[in-house]
Amino acid sequence: MSSVLWFQGGACSGNTMSFLNAEEPTVIDLITDFGLDLVWHPSLGLETGATARSLFWDCARGERPVDIFVFEGSVIRGPGGRGTYDVFADRPMQDWVRDLAAQAQVVVAVGDCASFGGLPATAPNPTDSTGLQFHRRDPGGFLGADFRSRAGLPVVNIAGCPAHPDWITQILVALATGRAADIRLDDLHRPQTFFTSFTHSGCTRNGYFEYKQSTVAFGEGTRQGCLFYEFGCRGPMTHSPCNRILWNRQSSKTRAGMPCIGCTEPEFPFFDLAPGTVFRTQKVAGVIPREVPEGAGHLSYLGQAAAARIGAPSWSKKDMFVV
Repeated sequence: MSSVLWFQGGACSGNTMSFLNAEEPTVIDLITDFGLDLVWHPSLGLETGATARSLFWDCARGERPVDIFVFEGSVIRGPGGRGTYDVFADRPMQDWVRDLAAQAQVVVAVGDCASFGGLPATAPNPTDSTGLQFHRRDPGGFLGADFRSRAGLPVVNIAGCPAHPDWITQILVALATGRAADIRLDDLHRPQTFFTSFTHSGCTRNGYFEYKQSTVAFGEGTRQGCLFYEFGCRGPMTHSPCNRILWNRQSSKTRAGMPCIGCTEPEFPFFDLAPGTVFRTQKVAGVIPREVPEGAGHLSYLGQAAAARIGAPSWSKKDMFVV
């Protein structure tokens, strides 16, 4: 039986809520079928007050084994490195994180904030927030670039804001059943099984993207037109399976008419939420997208886009979907 301890920092709760909605497997499956001992969880833990604090100290001192330490939310180091902007169970949360990470066999960062710093690390970052082992794309974060858990692994980053519940539970199952060696990580320590393909893969708007037919107004049909050129959709540049492993088994942001905001990438939120950058594609000279799909150059993209628009069939200019 593998023990799991889940802590929540940086005023984050979205990944906790996401986790509770997992379906393949469910949280109940984790406990009954895969033998996870859920030592404590912000929503499911039974212990409170002094009882919970005593439990945490037992884990921090190594008196109660912790196989998997899960952390969501950014690590808040302010003010002045003391971490007292985020106090939990009578201690700065950063102190709990340091002690528990040192005892755990595996450390898992759930969500973009725990992985890379996320929203709290947006400039000017007054709370001095960071991720467990990365600060945005730079290695280091709170635990340092050289950190390795007792099992010899770096922090496993399950990015997203929030992370899809099934990404979380499937990685926990792999870790709990002794298959940690099967989890291949990319250069940002994300499991490749989820973060190799792009959000663009499986998007129902790909036909419009290929012929560069853009949505020009929100509400123009829930599935008509591509959101990349005008509305800042980051699907072609974002590593995630959001259109392969659907949310609630039925949809995704782009399928519902919402641009992908790139929440599994370390630069999220992009452009530090400067005015005019949200839901708007950044362009050079008002015409050329500043960022093009990964692997494409600006010249090749522009040439392909011009040819695609010229050859666009009539169906690509219509809403083909009836819901």
